[in-house]
Amino acid sequence: MKNKLIFFLFSMFVSLNTSAQCAMCRAVLESEGNKTVAEGINDGIVYLMAIPYILVGGIGYIIYRKYNKINKQKSKNIL
Repeated sequence: MKNKLIFFLFSMFVSLNTSAQCAMCRAVLESEGNKTVAEGINDGIVYLMAIPYILVGGIGYIIYRKYNKINKQKSKNIL
């Protein structure tokens, strides 16, 4: 269990320089010679990619919390 926690924390704090652009977008942006525009487009793609994961994670957390609340109420009623 401790190894899994250490691995999870390590993987959260270590990031690799990744490129989220498709091959066509990359070719067009790099041919222009303006690297700041290419980096901005790449950051925008990563940002747009992260939003659905955050939403699904938030909804999953809400469902988990409600499920545990119902189970706690059932256990109180039994006792």
